Amino acid sequence: MSLRLSTAILPYRRWHEGGRSAWTRAEQLGFHTAYTYDHLSWRSFRDGPWFGAVPTLTAAAAVTDRLRLGTLVTSPNFRHPVTLAKELISLDDISGGRVTLGIGAGGTGFDATALGQEPWTPRERADRFAEFLPLLDRLLTEDAVSYEGDFYSAHEARNIPGCLQRPRLPFAVAATGPRGLRLTARYGQAWVTTGDPKLYESGTPEQSDRALRGQADKLADACAAIGRDVSVLDKVLLTGFTPDRSRPLESVDAFVDFAGRHRDLGFTELVVHWPIPDSDFTADEKIFERIAMEALPQLR
Repeated sequence: MSLRLSTAILPYRRWHEGGRSAWTRAEQLGFHTAYTYDHLSWRSFRDGPWFGAVPTLTAAAAVTDRLRLGTLVTSPNFRHPVTLAKELISLDDISGGRVTLGIGAGGTGFDATALGQEPWTPRERADRFAEFLPLLDRLLTEDAVSYEGDFYSAHEARNIPGCLQRPRLPFAVAATGPRGLRLTARYGQAWVTTGDPKLYESGTPEQSDRALRGQADKLADACAAIGRDVSVLDKVLLTGFTPDRSRPLESVDAFVDFAGRHRDLGFTELVVHWPIPDSDFTADEKIFERIAMEALPQLR
């Protein structure tokens, strides 16, 4: 698979005050997919504007034609498979079949307590995700679903006419642990990683590359265990969380070097954050646009 370049547009701006223009510009620049974070709030943005992922993607679908759209990532923290499936089928229809669902087990951030619950332990998150993902798969592929689980239930949930994309919209599963990788192998059309978080503060790019290779090897093992060819899965790196941090966006040459390294590790899609002033995602917009238009042709 050839390397693709996508972007993540955080939903922190009002639609008519810069929100819309980012999505239309992403299409003009030729990005493969524009994702947004599916959170109720996120890190340093918690006390500022932050809008919902599905309405934002619906609006983006209405002002673009070719750009794929998606979440990075949705999680069970504040979602239920039945209601999420209905929203996704609607979004897939409105977009003309351009939606990818990035999905993972969730974490311990603000989403984990916003509904008044105690944060789930890593084991509890894994247990819920192991039930959430197979049920969502059924809801998006079957006309009517009934299910009674430990955490989620569905009673004759109807999802007619289903997704425009068949048999359903693709899942890009974020995972690094054994259980998550097994779910990726079984249900994913793509795998998503941000690298090894333990290396972010003091690791080196070389250590990060080794960690990513190790994660990819474990995914291959999970696929082999069920007789699936790992090469059919896209491998997606959400950038900005490895020891390289924002340095790849400092110049076209720096990005070409970064992209080439990760292509050689087997990644098929790199996701760069749309520049946000005075944040961890600060970048020169002119250089960012040059990267979008000029970098990948240098790798072919």
